[in-house]
Amino acid sequence: MKLMLSLVYKSLFNRRITALMIICSIAVSVALLLGVEKIRHGAKESFSSTIAGTDLIVGARSGSVQLLLYSVFRIGNATNNVSWQSYQDIASNPNVAWSIPLSLGDSHKGYRVLGTNKTYFEHYRYGKKRPLIFKEEQFQDGQPFEQLHDVILGSEVANKLKYQLGDQVVIAHGMGNTSFSKHKDQPFTVTGILAPTGTPVDNTLHVSLQAIEAIHVDWKAGVYIPGSGGKAPITERELQPQQITAFLLGLKSKMATFQLQRYISNYRDEPLQAVLPGVALQELWGMIGIAESALFLISIFVVISGLFTMLTVLLTGLNERRRELAILRSVGARPFQIMLLLVLETALLTFLGIIFGMVLLYSGLALGLPLLEQAYGLQLTLELPQLAEVKLLLLILIAGTLTGLIPGYRAYRYSLADGMTVRI
Repeated sequence: MKLMLSLVYKSLFNRRITALMIICSIAVSVALLLGVEKIRHGAKESFSSTIAGTDLIVGARSGSVQLLLYSVFRIGNATNNVSWQSYQDIASNPNVAWSIPLSLGDSHKGYRVLGTNKTYFEHYRYGKKRPLIFKEEQFQDGQPFEQLHDVILGSEVANKLKYQLGDQVVIAHGMGNTSFSKHKDQPFTVTGILAPTGTPVDNTLHVSLQAIEAIHVDWKAGVYIPGSGGKAPITERELQPQQITAFLLGLKSKMATFQLQRYISNYRDEPLQAVLPGVALQELWGMIGIAESALFLISIFVVISGLFTMLTVLLTGLNERRRELAILRSVGARPFQIMLLLVLETALLTFLGIIFGMVLLYSGLALGLPLLEQAYGLQLTLELPQLAEVKLLLLILIAGTLTGLIPGYRAYRYSLADGMTVRI
């Protein structure tokens, strides 16, 4: 076997350019397959970790996925709002430890504006229960929303729009990149910028619930009517919210989750629903599972393409190696040893392709992890291949080795006389 491996090495070294091209082809295929797998699992985990530590999401009765999308991912709109009285009633339930009200509907240059309160920054968690951190802040007494027209920006909003502390921001009524209904009479001042989270928080402008009420004082049915809200100065009004879009709940005990969920579902004052974030996320992921499977199949076909490339190169070069193989036969090599030689060559090429593919993948991940987390919210980690990935690599190695049986069988059939015959 040692002599056989030596012959394999020398044969491949003699055809090192061709061998290198085959290794590169397999390496790229392996890197793509494992990369897709890691991104697929990373996307699933990042999707699931967009909100952490929240036991229930409560909103108007619609669908669990719809409620999750507009309240957490800022996608779509609510079918109806929740009255402030109902929110206070449920938030005061003995089983509730904390609550975060959410009011959506306005925007700024295509970015969502979220009305909330200070508990948002105290209790909102993402990833592995990581809290929101301020990258830049200049609150007068260390707390957000001390002034009515304070706005706190997500990192992506600040980066894309080049905003800094102290800049003025005008909020638009409704959604859309372009809006002709703006609250120009009440500009906001940037008082804080959040650190990147890789979640929809980065694309959100945060203001207080009182500020949401203040900018809509003179608005009736979506139309601005000056003076319709009265003549008293904004700062002297009682800016009590009348409605909110949804709210998040954290419970004192996980055992009370289903009990409170049933209570909210049967709430008599208005039709509400409460969903568990994890269950809604699984339902959402199941809806997009077809795209996930399609992406995985594409990467599998790329690997198959790489193996076919190796097979094509070996079969093409086999005719040129007939004299080499005939010489080996003339010095005592048996037909099955010739076949084994080619099988070992394909096995070695596949193995080296897998090794270089992993080097290529992990090098790319080491350089691109910060970018992936900041730009796309993919929280990938540099760790050893998981069991499922090891199985895929073994399957590739076995498939590459079996591929060598085809040129090996053809070489097996070559006779000594055929190999030594000079063809004109």
